[in-house]
Amino acid sequence: MTGSSSSLVAEGMPRDDGVGSRAAAVLVFGSSAAVLVVEIVALRLLAPYLGLTLETSTMVIGIALTAIALGSWLGGRIADQVNPRRLIGPSLGVSGAVVALTPAVLRTTAEWAPALLLLIASLTILVPGALLSAVTPIVTKLRLTSLAETGTVVGRLSGVGTVGAIVGTVLTGFVLVSRLPVSGILIGLGTLLVVGSALVEWRTRGWRSAPALTLVVVAGGLSTLVAPGGCDAETRYHCARVVADPDRASGRTLVLDGVRHSYVDLDDPTFLEFTYVRAIASVVDAAFPKGQPLASHHLGGGGLTFPRYLAATRPGTRSLVSEIDSGVVGIDRDQLGLRSAAGIDVRVEDGRLGLRRLDAGSRDLVVGDAFGGVSVPWHLTTVEAMTDVRRVLNEDGLYVANLIDHGGLAFARAEVATLSETFEHVALAGEPADIGLDPTATSKGGNMVVLASNRPVDLRATQEALDARQTGWKIATGNDLTSWIGDARLLTDDYAPVDQLLQPYRAPSGQ
Repeated sequence: MTGSSSSLVAEGMPRDDGVGSRAAAVLVFGSSAAVLVVEIVALRLLAPYLGLTLETSTMVIGIALTAIALGSWLGGRIADQVNPRRLIGPSLGVSGAVVALTPAVLRTTAEWAPALLLLIASLTILVPGALLSAVTPIVTKLRLTSLAETGTVVGRLSGVGTVGAIVGTVLTGFVLVSRLPVSGILIGLGTLLVVGSALVEWRTRGWRSAPALTLVVVAGGLSTLVAPGGCDAETRYHCARVVADPDRASGRTLVLDGVRHSYVDLDDPTFLEFTYVRAIASVVDAAFPKGQPLASHHLGGGGLTFPRYLAATRPGTRSLVSEIDSGVVGIDRDQLGLRSAAGIDVRVEDGRLGLRRLDAGSRDLVVGDAFGGVSVPWHLTTVEAMTDVRRVLNEDGLYVANLIDHGGLAFARAEVATLSETFEHVALAGEPADIGLDPTATSKGGNMVVLASNRPVDLRATQEALDARQTGWKIATGNDLTSWIGDARLLTDDYAPVDQLLQPYRAPSGQ
């Protein structure tokens, strides 16, 4: 052997690798893209059962990165000990089978064995992720036929894998999720992986394993038809269902990711099922003269229960709604009667960005009722966000928001402290035990409604309205509220750990 052109053939590796440069690039690109598709879609599958929270996202990303690291390490190690040609087909085929079965397995586990959900979810990400990530070092081993081109081969395939991961991410987030059901994405991906496995096996060992893997993919497709947890519609952000009320013919409940978000009476918009919505109505009715039309802005739309209520009880009210999910807006139009609602303008936009577009002093009322899973999106909770709310309200304007918290109520205390920093007058309505007005009772947590304004609010009238609607709620303000807040830290754009402040044992909204 001489110089840098020494051949690896002399060390026992055959030059006829059976994987050309283009085939190697396709294998690495496709397997890397598939890992990211599985990771993103796993978030969609788990959201109805674990919530769409920072912790869920962190867990899925961490498992996916573990799979990539494990697969890369083991793939390279095994490729040095076993003929690499024999590894690619099984890696693609087994991962395809697991991916195709994932929707049915996860949804069935969530319904029948929820204690095992985290374990099963971890395996459905870890197994295919590791097998797919092993493809890159295996293919690299096959392509390394000369020491003179080691850097070129490794660099090229590494770059191709990165591009594949980027394409998989962008394609899933911007195209696939908005056009296909989650189960369809995974079954389709599983099918492609099995087809790839079959082609590789055909070139190396014949078709021996392809029929069995194909049967698994078919079984995965059929099992999703009977697996629990299906959606009426899969939007960009939610698994959405509309459930009819068996006790009220015109009643409909909008369920997003397994959480009851809105109750709408198609025939009577003044019928308010959820206690917190009745509380918001009580606060608004006490703060403004009866029947007075309002200019309102709503952060979060859901089923548009409260904008409908305002339109029915205050004719001439103009409600502008910022709802980030176009799929939810479509459900409002097609199934929840939005087409016939007067004075409601829904914009598909982020609530914080929607606030920025409003003129100063242009609103009588701002309603905060936006949720991602069971938590308020953190960027709608901060001093900076509340400063923008205060900017768009006129001198007599009112901000009222739905909060959900449990346990020590750390998030609710921090949010009320943040509002107290921004507005001159703040009060909190909720169950007496939750807001510190009944020290003999144990706090259970749930919904609370906070109201904030730069002008005094008639709290007596508000309490009377709460009593009239039979909410059972009381109002805390002044020293009682200050004592309840305690030493809670303000939420800012630089520090807003909303998901961490919320307790792990969370209950659905709409209590």
